[in-house]
Amino acid sequence: MRKKVLYELSSIYRDNLRIKGYLFGKGEKSACVVGAIRGNEVQQLYACAQLVKILKEMEKEGKIREGKSIMVVPCVNTYSININKRFYPTDNTDINRMFPGYNLGETTQQIAAGLFNAIQDYEIGIQFASFYMPGEFIPHVRMMRTGYEKEDMAKEFGLPYVVIRNPKPYDTTTLNYNWQIWNGQSFSIYTSETDKLDINSAMQAVKAVFNFLDKEGILEYKGHDGYVSRVINENAMIPVKSKEAGIFESMTEVNKDVKKGELLAYIIDPYEGYVKEKVLAPCDGTVFFAHNAPMTHNNTVLYKMIEG
Repeated sequence: MRKKVLYELSSIYRDNLRIKGYLFGKGEKSACVVGAIRGNEVQQLYACAQLVKILKEMEKEGKIREGKSIMVVPCVNTYSININKRFYPTDNTDINRMFPGYNLGETTQQIAAGLFNAIQDYEIGIQFASFYMPGEFIPHVRMMRTGYEKEDMAKEFGLPYVVIRNPKPYDTTTLNYNWQIWNGQSFSIYTSETDKLDINSAMQAVKAVFNFLDKEGILEYKGHDGYVSRVINENAMIPVKSKEAGIFESMTEVNKDVKKGELLAYIIDPYEGYVKEKVLAPCDGTVFFAHNAPMTHNNTVLYKMIEG
């Protein structure tokens, strides 16, 4: 294992921001894994730390194939992660909306450019990502529909679902999108948590990465192959939105099969305690995403369902 500072940003008031990479094997730039870009992505940081720990042992055992190299970047936004602030603390901007970056631009543009310049030549990019809304997912791998995506490669992770997203304009400034259009294959892995640890789903993601790297001929890994992944388009998911604002009391959970009309949640008046709304399943299907914040606004996506 070799450690390398990929990018360093000077600071007047605190220690410099340093993005560190952990390199394994020698040879072509085969795969790069990036963890916490946002400051509350503790689950993503943990998953990367476990990758580093296991890859260190695998390298000693000679399980990284000759002529292949892997880099892991556990944390990008070190200034935010130690104060549990999701976005860059000085100006509250999101580094993952600044790619491919600009080295003469705003601070977060410079950080994005520094990271991207260090990792863009890797043939495969894997990001442990988090969603913009608070909630829990079925673990899955996600790709952008850019014309370069390869669904069969995404299935090699062995996660239950492969989700294809048709990019919106703001997606074009994310790491996943830019990695893919700069001649690489890019995959985002979503686990069940972000700012809390779910060790089981974190390790499921770690094993999925090893499954994938084994099938791509980058390392030797003899683990469980996982699931036969189902490919779905994000637009095919059915959103279940709130009609009222209030305290959110969920009555279901992710990965549960529900029937049309089944009770999913109550929305409770925060002052008087009565039920303002009963949230019901609009169809038969599987709960893919579930809101998990204690309160909700009206017209908020509380669940996403896969019909069938």
